[in-house]
Amino acid sequence: MGNKLIDLQGISKSYGKHMVLDDLNLYIRENEFLTLLGPSGCGKTTTLRIIGGFESPDTGRVVFDGQDITNLPPNKRHLNTVFQKYALFTHMTIAENIAFGLKIKGKSKAYIDDKIKYALKLVNLDGFENRMADSLSGGQQQRIAIARAIVNEPKVLLLDEPLGALDLKLRQDMQYELIRLKNELGITFVFVTHDQEEALTMSDTIVVMNQGYIQQVGTPENIYNEPENAFVADFIGDSNIIPGTMIEDELVEFLGTKFKCVDKGFGNNKPVDVVIRPEDVELVTPDKGTIKGVVTHLIFKGVHYEMEVMANGYEWLVQSTKMSPVGTEVGIKVDPFNIQIMNKPESEDEEAVGVDE
Repeated sequence: MGNKLIDLQGISKSYGKHMVLDDLNLYIRENEFLTLLGPSGCGKTTTLRIIGGFESPDTGRVVFDGQDITNLPPNKRHLNTVFQKYALFTHMTIAENIAFGLKIKGKSKAYIDDKIKYALKLVNLDGFENRMADSLSGGQQQRIAIARAIVNEPKVLLLDEPLGALDLKLRQDMQYELIRLKNELGITFVFVTHDQEEALTMSDTIVVMNQGYIQQVGTPENIYNEPENAFVADFIGDSNIIPGTMIEDELVEFLGTKFKCVDKGFGNNKPVDVVIRPEDVELVTPDKGTIKGVVTHLIFKGVHYEMEVMANGYEWLVQSTKMSPVGTEVGIKVDPFNIQIMNKPESEDEEAVGVDE
C-alpha cells in the first residue's frame, strides 16, 4: 500500500455535552480499503463526515496529501461520498444523474458521454443511460450512486454504510464489486459499517471504534485472531470471554481449572479476561478433556454445528463440523495457542488507547 494520504491528527468533536470523538489519531494510506467498524454511536460516521468536510472538528487537523484541509468545503476536496440513502435525482435519467458533477465542472459533452459509458460498464449496468432512476431496483440505484461518484475521479471514495439497505445476496455481490472497483481504479476507499462480516470480507485495514475511541487498528486476520481487548473480541465474531487469573507466564486458571497458554508478561496471580473462539473449543470424550460438561443446545448452521456446553458453571459456545447431541457428556480441550489472554479493563468504559503502527 502507498504513502499516507489522509492524516487525522488529534480530532475531537462534541455535540453539546456529548463527546463523540476524543483525540482521535488515524492515518489512511493511498489505495487502502479502510473500514471504520463499530456499534451505532461510536463516532465512525462523524469521523467520515469530518474527512468529507460535512462536519468540522472542535480540535485537530485533517491533512490530505500533505495539505491541511480542515477548513476546506466538501466540493474543494478530492473525495466523493456515497451515503446510505443514495439520493439519486428521480426525475432524471441515469446518464443525467451520473453527469451531474461533471456538468458543474464544465466538462465537454463528448468527455461526459465517454465517462458515463465507462462508469456504467464498471458497475455492470451497460446500456442503462436512458432509464429513469426511479425505475431501478435498490441494488441498481446503489451502483448508479457509486458510478456517479467514480466519474469525478476522486482520490478517495467515502462510503457511509452504502449497502445497509440491500438484502443479503445483493450485499455480497456489491461487496465483490467494490473490491474489484478499488483494484481497477486505484482509489482509496474509506468505508463505514457496523457489520463485522462486511468489514472482514472487504478491508485491508479495520479500525474498530467504541465510544469515540479507536480500540484497535489492524488487518482483518489480525483483528479476528489477535483482538487487543474483550470489546474487540466480542464485537468481531462470537467469543467465549471468561474471567480468569494469570498464575504465571504460560499458565492461566479459569473456571477452577489450570490451562496452559502461550501468553507471557501479565505478571503472577493477576486477574485477566480469557478469550476463546467457539471454533477453537475441541469436544472430546469426557476422560480426554481438561474439563467435563454436557451439551445443552445444538443448532445446525450449514457449514458447522453450533453447540452450547455447560461446563464448570459456564455455558461454552462451540462450533464444530462434528455433532454431539444434546445431553451428551463431553470433555473440553483447548490448544494453548488458541487461548487469548487480555488485561481486564480498569473500569467499565476504560478508554482504549489509540495505536500507532
